[in-house]
Amino acid sequence: MHPYKIVLADDHTIFRQSVRRVVEEVPGLEIVGEAASGHELLLLLQQTSPQLVILDLSMPDYGGMAALKEMKRPHPRVKVLILSMHKTRGHVYRAISMQVQGYLLKEDTHEELIAAIKLIRSGGTYFSPLLAGQISEINVKKRLRDLLFQEDPLSNREAQILSFLAEGKTSQQIADLLSLSIKTVNTHRLKIKRKLDLGKSIELIKYAILKGYIMVDPVEFPEALNNPPAVNERSSPKNSEVTSKTSSG
Repeated sequence: MHPYKIVLADDHTIFRQSVRRVVEEVPGLEIVGEAASGHELLLLLQQTSPQLVILDLSMPDYGGMAALKEMKRPHPRVKVLILSMHKTRGHVYRAISMQVQGYLLKEDTHEELIAAIKLIRSGGTYFSPLLAGQISEINVKKRLRDLLFQEDPLSNREAQILSFLAEGKTSQQIADLLSLSIKTVNTHRLKIKRKLDLGKSIELIKYAILKGYIMVDPVEFPEALNNPPAVNERSSPKNSEVTSKTSSG
């Protein structure tokens, strides 16, 4: 099998040397070049034709994101694994939007690095376990954005029940208002979550606000999204009955 050719881009020499030692201990992996800046990376890509770039986000001249954007046009097949100290949602979101194949933190282990390289080589993606919260939030936001521009999948009754839930009413209160059994209301709640693929009440409330099921003062709209009305879960179906897929890409 031909070696898997990797370019390492990071402005810290000692860190590059450490990563090189770890990677080249694995049979079939080869570091074919090192770059200390975004400009050096772009030149190196033309000379070495690697299959993977391990990329830091903080480098001189070109930042990592700028270099990533520049390299994608002439080298669309080169895969990218971000290896960075940055773990804010903004950094992770920008990397995902640039269609990178992986994102690791410099505090991750050597074992995580090798696992990521191997999975990316086989066609998969790999994100640090330490980024689970950020990835989940990004996936939820993407799901809400996609739903906003799709035809509403909810029936009139489900939309009505969702609007009451978003206002903070319990299942029992909704049942009384609509002359339904509490079992019927809970069944509708379960269907709403499954249709929207949103598992948490706060996500459902944000969807209801974005779709206009409940009226919110435009001035207070951002605050309403961050601090929506509480939903009483005591009369809702058990959480174990609802499978949330927000953590899957």
